[in-house]
Amino acid sequence: MSTDNEGNVVPPAPSAPPVPVASPAASPQGPAPAGNEPTAQLPPVPQDPAPAAAAPSAPGQGPAHQPGPAPDGSWPPPPPSPGYGHGGAGGPAAGWGAAYQQPAPTPPRNGRGGLVAAVLVAALVAGGLGGGLGYTLAKDQDDRGSTTVSASDGSASQVKRAPGTIANVAAGALPSTVTIEAESTNGEGGTGTGFVFDTQGHIVTNNHVVAEAVDGGKLSATFPNGKKYDAEIVGHAQGYDVAVIKLKNAPSDLKPLALGDSDKVAVGDETIAIGAPFGLSNTVTTGIISAKNRPVASSDGGSASKPSYMSALQTDASINPGNSGGPLLNASGAVIGINSAIQSSSSGGFGTGQAGSIGLGFAIPINQAKYVAQELIKSGKPVYARIGASVSLEGSTDGAKITEQGTSGSAAVESGGPAAKAGLKPGDVITRLDDHVIDSGPTLIGEIWTHKPGDKVEITYKRGGAEHTVTLTLGSRVGDN
Repeated sequence: MSTDNEGNVVPPAPSAPPVPVASPAASPQGPAPAGNEPTAQLPPVPQDPAPAAAAPSAPGQGPAHQPGPAPDGSWPPPPPSPGYGHGGAGGPAAGWGAAYQQPAPTPPRNGRGGLVAAVLVAALVAGGLGGGLGYTLAKDQDDRGSTTVSASDGSASQVKRAPGTIANVAAGALPSTVTIEAESTNGEGGTGTGFVFDTQGHIVTNNHVVAEAVDGGKLSATFPNGKKYDAEIVGHAQGYDVAVIKLKNAPSDLKPLALGDSDKVAVGDETIAIGAPFGLSNTVTTGIISAKNRPVASSDGGSASKPSYMSALQTDASINPGNSGGPLLNASGAVIGINSAIQSSSSGGFGTGQAGSIGLGFAIPINQAKYVAQELIKSGKPVYARIGASVSLEGSTDGAKITEQGTSGSAAVESGGPAAKAGLKPGDVITRLDDHVIDSGPTLIGEIWTHKPGDKVEITYKRGGAEHTVTLTLGSRVGDN
């Protein structure tokens, strides 16, 4: 699946997020009477009331979740459209969608018509009188002064926000987030978000947020209190889409955000996203974890950019261009991910424009991002786990197929590499890595990069229709080349 992160589209991985189901519509309500319509006059009280047909009883409202067309104000209503084509369980279908039957008229009781009309007239007269008295009393009361109580009086303005509430978590996290402005040497640039990683002034963000400033550009970071600092790039990892910048003349009172454990995140957990969507700094949105281990391929938007791969946390918290690099928090305020990409509805689902949120946002798990950030701070270069084999990046649902030939004519399975030592060969189709289903090459890459070099993983693959399982020790690659 390919997503937008304010950049170009790359070949999609096949595991697309589920399409959100539309919320059921509420029951239709009748139109309110127009405010300017004249009030109909009451008919005169008849001396000898004529028989009157009983008005049809109002139909009961259907279930609140059943949508339907707005009423047109006529009575009787048109017959409802057939719903399911069959009756209820064990019953016939004749009753569903049958035409409305006008109820038989009921004979009136003698003397009631005139009495009802007379009572209504009396009620209207009393209503007019009451209204006049009410206005007079209210006017007299207003002349004596206002009785409004200001919210600033007493304890009425003291709002208590308990620990764990969204307001409390946001208040604690916002001072440790920054809005990043990156500008290239030719004046082009953009806005993103980052958060304080340590007390030395390191800020973690996305690679695509700072990409414009990599080759001699300008960087700045602005805190919610308005203080702005120049910054420099410490290191960036295009494949991981993670970067670390450092504040120049960093203040001594920096408060790093607490880091959570993204491996322990569960679907349904609450999430809080902080960022600068469309340049609107210090914006807080909320949602839940919608899915885990979502394979995502994205691009930083540069003309020579290469795709980034992640096994992402999916959230429905509103994430838009400018949120990139900001923290995704859990209900306790700990960082569980770095907001990185969204699926947009432009261009048929995966557009290149500045499309907004449709409730499908993706974050790099913090356990992976923490490791990458630490490596960048240590050496300035990313370190990637690898298996030493080339796999097809074409769309597939069967697995990750090892190609017959590697890039630039090299061998598809590196001699002496981890895959070769485990017995893997060109043409093998990898279907699982540990307990994760592998349905494509991008999915395999994203899962491998959640591990560190030296980790042992169990790989399941198919060869000639037979399934095999081997244990493999991951190798390493330094840099983005």
